[in-house]
Amino acid sequence: MTEARPGPATSASLWEREAEIADVEGAVQSLRADASSSGSLLVFSGEAGIGKTALLAETRRIAEAHGCTVWSARGGETVTSVPFNVIRQLLQPAIVSLMPEEAREYLGDWYEIAGPALGITDPGDRQADPQGVCDGLVVAVRRLAKREWPLVLIIDDAHWADQETLQWLAAFAERLDDLPVLVVVARRPGDVTGERARQLDAVAAAARPVVTLSELTPEAAAGLTRVTLGEHADAPFCREVWAVTGGNPYETVELLAKVQDSELEPVEASAAELRALNRSARGRGLVARLEGLGIDATRFAWAAAILGTAISLDLAAQLAGMQRDEAQRCAELLGAARILTVTDPASGQVADGDLEFVHPLIATAVYRSIPDALRTAMHGQAAWAVTDSGRGAAAASRHLLEVHPDDDPELVEQMREAAREHLAVGAPDAARRCLERALAEPPLPEVHARVLYELGCATLLTAPSITTRHLRAALDMPGLEGDLRVDAVFRLSQALLHNDQLEEAVRTVDAEAALLAPGPARMRLQAVHYMWEGIHAGEEHSPERSRNLAELVKTCTGRDNSERALLILRGFDAMTRGESAEEVVELCDRALVNGRLAPGLGWTDTEWGIELLLMLANAYAYADRLDRADSLYTEALRTYEAAGWSGGHLALAHAYVGVGHRRRGRLREAETALRESLRIAERVGRGLPLYWTATCNLVDTLLARGDVQEASAIAEQYGFAPPYPSTIVLPDTRSVRGRLLLATGRTKDGINELEAAEKAAAARGHHNTVLAPWALDLARALAKDDPSRAAALATDARRRAERFGTDTAIGEALRCAAALESGQRAVRLAAQAVTYLEASPCQYEHAAARVEYGIAARSVSELNKGLMLARSCGADGLVAKAEAVLATGRGLR
Repeated sequence: MTEARPGPATSASLWEREAEIADVEGAVQSLRADASSSGSLLVFSGEAGIGKTALLAETRRIAEAHGCTVWSARGGETVTSVPFNVIRQLLQPAIVSLMPEEAREYLGDWYEIAGPALGITDPGDRQADPQGVCDGLVVAVRRLAKREWPLVLIIDDAHWADQETLQWLAAFAERLDDLPVLVVVARRPGDVTGERARQLDAVAAAARPVVTLSELTPEAAAGLTRVTLGEHADAPFCREVWAVTGGNPYETVELLAKVQDSELEPVEASAAELRALNRSARGRGLVARLEGLGIDATRFAWAAAILGTAISLDLAAQLAGMQRDEAQRCAELLGAARILTVTDPASGQVADGDLEFVHPLIATAVYRSIPDALRTAMHGQAAWAVTDSGRGAAAASRHLLEVHPDDDPELVEQMREAAREHLAVGAPDAARRCLERALAEPPLPEVHARVLYELGCATLLTAPSITTRHLRAALDMPGLEGDLRVDAVFRLSQALLHNDQLEEAVRTVDAEAALLAPGPARMRLQAVHYMWEGIHAGEEHSPERSRNLAELVKTCTGRDNSERALLILRGFDAMTRGESAEEVVELCDRALVNGRLAPGLGWTDTEWGIELLLMLANAYAYADRLDRADSLYTEALRTYEAAGWSGGHLALAHAYVGVGHRRRGRLREAETALRESLRIAERVGRGLPLYWTATCNLVDTLLARGDVQEASAIAEQYGFAPPYPSTIVLPDTRSVRGRLLLATGRTKDGINELEAAEKAAAARGHHNTVLAPWALDLARALAKDDPSRAAALATDARRRAERFGTDTAIGEALRCAAALESGQRAVRLAAQAVTYLEASPCQYEHAAARVEYGIAARSVSELNKGLMLARSCGADGLVAKAEAVLATGRGLR
């Protein structure tokens, strides 16, 4: 290090920051070079007072000098519980500059999703999906960034940013490759745990190597001392400045300011007084200095510390109990003392509209200096003042979180209202904190169960195990009656299902249903019972269940959603069991109203959940009614995208759109949709049923395309192997994995897997040969070594296919039978397969049948027809097979 001195306009805290400033200069130059260049992320880490804020101020100066637009924001120690606090600060310049119509135009469909989180529009009636809101915020910044290029985003004290902002920042940082934005973040190491720590780590992982700022060297401290106090400052005095401050830039600057104020001579004889002066610049010394400004200034500083960041002068005055002119005077006094930002004497307004503490260390010291009882009381007063100012219960809730429990029913209602507001903008963790605080009050007995129920609903998507505890407690006490109690039981069963406790979910539903008299409520729980059992992949199945369901459905006319649910469940059960496809379609049709989903049974309605509607769509899909299945799959995708649901629901929607494409033989489109599903599922979490659905169908699609190597790689990468999930996956996972093993040459392992699929299907009662095609693949695999068993399997599969009655099932069974034969019998069976599959909506299977028939009949015409179909499907393996036979020309006619 050298003693090179910064220019006069540069902050003293920038001494020995040449390398970091060079990084900033380089990043800004790269940003300005090309509007289509990649973005970049700089992260500066260091302890309190190390000069992070000064470095960010220099970043702003450099960026603005190069013609960049700069947006900045800052976390606050006392406002980490305020959702979207930092990103709202960050986007304020853009939001203020746009008219509402312009904002709608720029954000498009995301306006209604991201707008409430940014505070620019009211939330809708439904609970917002947190992941959807995060994605909406990413899109919002991306679109606004194109308008403001070159754009630099600066976030100070990111360790104190709210969780929702950090979730956005982590997601945004991952997508900088195709967006010319420079993001510069400063944070302290450590001091953060849990989800916020994980998100900060994700941000750091996306950055260039994180730069850890170091303390000033003795030489730099000496240079800074002489620039501030004069060249006559002697070496022992300069050395003591460094020793006292430990080279911390903030403490060094503050100490030298105190030396100037006290007119202390910078010579060795005065060095002993430096430690006492340093104590007065921080901690208790700072508090003593504050108290020396008088009781009014102290009270105003306390009010500002309670409010945190972006401090309104009027609100601080109200909290401090003083008139505005008196508050203005206190603000100016605190500004002169380098505690708060300086007000503008000419206008009488606070610079930039709000007050800020000069440094986070000062804010922390002032906040902690408030006596405990008084601090709690001031938070209560702040909550009242914020509410009275019209900012809403959510804005006041951060203060109410600090108030001691006191049997206050009004506070409970305020926190319940705040939770509803937080949920409406996509901040379930903030809602959870509010409801937990409401429980601590505690609520009155008549509302206690409702608070527990609301808390359980708030944590359903994020913490199933916590949800079960809250909902069980709610159901064990009085207060939940009628439909609300039934809904609580349903949600409890959902949480148990998501927590992989399906049997307990069924028992819970059954126990409550037994207490109810016949009617819609009981029928709803009966339907839920059959729904959970219907998706259970366990090997214990009683035929009695299907008979009971069929008997119950006999009385259903579809007059309400409970009856419609039972009709769907019966249709799905009949489809999996391979009963008549015509009856399956008739049952499903009766569950619709004028061919559409009934009100209350929509994709975003919460009374029944997504599982029921996917059962309906899949019953249609595997009964060869792909027109209706595709309509439902597409409706789900569009609905979730419009509502901003970007989590598991959207992953499943993409997966089943892929299923629809796969069933139709549009293999390229299927692969695209399934890869998108898997991308979203990865974000939600591995091991969940939706993850298995995406992986299984992608492997199945890649095998159909003939890309065995990629199918194998996907299976390896995403753990497509036992143990399998407790809920069923369509198509059958064992059947698909068995086919993969056969395709990769692991014949013995493939046969074992298909035999396991046979056993599981028999135990489960799943006899649909399209849904669980193990028999067809197993018969082909055994054809050489065990032809009699192969023939028996093919015969049984054909019988089951004819019972089900779809063109696809029968055609596939005939294809298998033809593969086991030779000569004219093979030709006749292959021709029959073509006839059935030509009438089927499944074009890949039709193409395969055409190619196989062409080979068996030695027909150039049929091979060319199959080749054309295979190309249109994107079935590259089938194309190669047909082309190879045509290329030889041997025996063809």
